[in-house]
Amino acid sequence: MRRLGQSLRIGVAANGLSLVKTGRLFGSAPLALSEQPLDLFAPDALAPGLRMLFSDLPLAGWPVTVVLADDLLRLWRVAPPPGATRLADLEAAAALRFQHLFGASPLDWRISADWSADNPFLAAAAPRVLLDQLTAAANEHRFHLVEVAPQFVAALNQWRRERRPGAWFGQVHGGVLTLAAYEGRALAAVRTAVIPPGADRDWLEAHVGREALRVGVGRPERLQLCGAAPSSWASSPGRLKFACSLLENIDDGWSELARLARTGSAA
Repeated sequence: MRRLGQSLRIGVAANGLSLVKTGRLFGSAPLALSEQPLDLFAPDALAPGLRMLFSDLPLAGWPVTVVLADDLLRLWRVAPPPGATRLADLEAAAALRFQHLFGASPLDWRISADWSADNPFLAAAAPRVLLDQLTAAANEHRFHLVEVAPQFVAALNQWRRERRPGAWFGQVHGGVLTLAAYEGRALAAVRTAVIPPGADRDWLEAHVGREALRVGVGRPERLQLCGAAPSSWASSPGRLKFACSLLENIDDGWSELARLARTGSAA
């Protein structure tokens, strides 16, 4: 039975699905309900996987947010064209940049962004076929699909009040480090890299230094990380090249799939 303020969150990754219940009232803590392993890229895998994830849970009428793992999406920075005044100008710039970066037709992807005609903005693209399957699942199970969010964007929004001016922000999930590089308050780039086995603080410092050179900005004084970042990466300012703050405790008993679904939850 759904109580006031409660909602559901579905995490979708290449290797599985997860379902989490959250509530905004009375200090309700998120609750992991179920997980379902699957190969998302196998033919017709998502619909039966969702049916098994939901099992006998009555979802009719529930508001549902879907969080997509970042390896299912494309994330990039868009500089608004000079003199842009219309949303259509910004959409065209995002589509052109997408095609240049990823070599794919934007027609097969749905692009969303925090559109701005004045400052560079973050754009995300999700495969249309995946979004259509999620819409079909909402119709089949009669839940309200409130939002489909990239995990990195959900994390950026979740931790926006904790972010320090000038600091870079990063997320570790599924063995991948995604960084938002900033120059002052302006987003300079979004960079993603696979974390090699045994990556230590020296690797992190070298990686951040290389990314700063590639982007053409100065190395940050602080890096703020969420997700499953190694505790050995954390440090205060001192002899190290930059401070590194871990924003959450990963030793909380939550699986990686459940943590994906929970990303962005206020609870």
